[in-house]
Amino acid sequence: MKAHDGMYIDGAWRPAAGTDVIEVVNPVDEQVIGHVPAGTGADVDAAVRAARAALPAWSATPPAERGARLAALRDALLARKDEIAETVTAELGAPLQFSQNVHAAMPIAVAGSYAELAATYAFEEKAGNSTVYLEPVGVVGAITPWNYPLHQVVAKVAPALAAGCTIVLKPAEDTPLVAQLFAEAVHEAGVPAGVFNLVTGLGPVAGQALAEHPDVDLVSFTGSTAVGRQIGATAGAAVKRVALELGGKSANVILPSADLAKAVNVGVANVMSNSGQTCSAWTRMLVHRERYEEAVELAAAAAAKYGPRIGPVVNAKQQARVRGYIDKGVAEGARLVAGGTEPPREQGYFVSPTVFADVTPDMTIAQEEIFGPVLAILPYEDEEDALRIANGTVYGLAGAVWAGDEAEAVAFARRMDTGQVDINGGRFNPLAPFGGYKQSGVGRELGAHGLAEYLQTKSLQF
Repeated sequence: MKAHDGMYIDGAWRPAAGTDVIEVVNPVDEQVIGHVPAGTGADVDAAVRAARAALPAWSATPPAERGARLAALRDALLARKDEIAETVTAELGAPLQFSQNVHAAMPIAVAGSYAELAATYAFEEKAGNSTVYLEPVGVVGAITPWNYPLHQVVAKVAPALAAGCTIVLKPAEDTPLVAQLFAEAVHEAGVPAGVFNLVTGLGPVAGQALAEHPDVDLVSFTGSTAVGRQIGATAGAAVKRVALELGGKSANVILPSADLAKAVNVGVANVMSNSGQTCSAWTRMLVHRERYEEAVELAAAAAAKYGPRIGPVVNAKQQARVRGYIDKGVAEGARLVAGGTEPPREQGYFVSPTVFADVTPDMTIAQEEIFGPVLAILPYEDEEDALRIANGTVYGLAGAVWAGDEAEAVAFARRMDTGQVDINGGRFNPLAPFGGYKQSGVGRELGAHGLAEYLQTKSLQF
């Protein structure tokens, strides 16, 4: 795979401050496919200084012109759609068709949505005898994960650009190659030098340096709740803004009136998508006790069909982590009805699609985020019991409700402590705000709410 041996800083590819590199490994065959620089604090400082210098001119650029640059970025990404999909497949292991339909197409759509929003968003408004101005927060430090490596980049960079902010991006070390492709697209789109900067590196080194840098005004992080706590504490000590999109343990609630077969099949597909490496995956399926065994049989049969089609998890560490949770589920008394720890292939970081039945709410696999193709099915007695179970974790990122009557599903969903709920299989909407309650995070991404994260408010009284 093509890889740059420098950092994209101040509009050009520049040599890294150090000589250390990070190997990029294909999780399908465990072969090294490229190297990128392991950035240091010096690289981060150079990138932040470039972003700070570019901020006055970019923040003063009319929103319509910022939208035009985003439209050009969307077009540059679209021209690279096949290369993007092939790169994500190589460094993440996702099946190529999934990479084309999701990992490439989704961020292109999100970039387009912000191109339109930049030109139409109300950056000032009247409030009595005051005029309220919404202004860019400043320099943004964006730290992105490996599971949706381009989507998460675009979900941070596009609204920050639309708002008039400048950015330093530190992508995940497992999937940095698609971030380099993104930097090429930014350059081709004519985004001014210093407005967007890319530093590759390890989280504890480059990521920490970015979060701690005194000239970074807002840190936007997507990843684990544990790391999010650390970043929140660091930012809090400096009275710095944060946007945190963290873990999830989302409930898929199937009410008695629902089409059970459809709800189960779509629910299993949701969990197995991207090899289970989705923070918003519906990893807890809640089914009324009267139809519980029927649902278990349907889920086990559906999971078995994913065996030949599912991709690997991202690396050996993640593979061991997921298998550890499967062992924990068996040890705590859950009934394994599909999958298990036996590797489906001799080579690569694969995990068998796994389904557990007879899961109780207090079990580890019902409380902690596994981040792999593992589904826990829990029975409930009535709607109040289902609500108690659904809300009974520290997370609140996403979820689903199925019912024969839409109003019934909506009424239940309104009582769930979670940021986004799909009703009867509702489609993904790039304009809808995405983010969590409780320990699933702070703030929102996508759409107008995602743009608002990168703005601060000033009022003038007359």
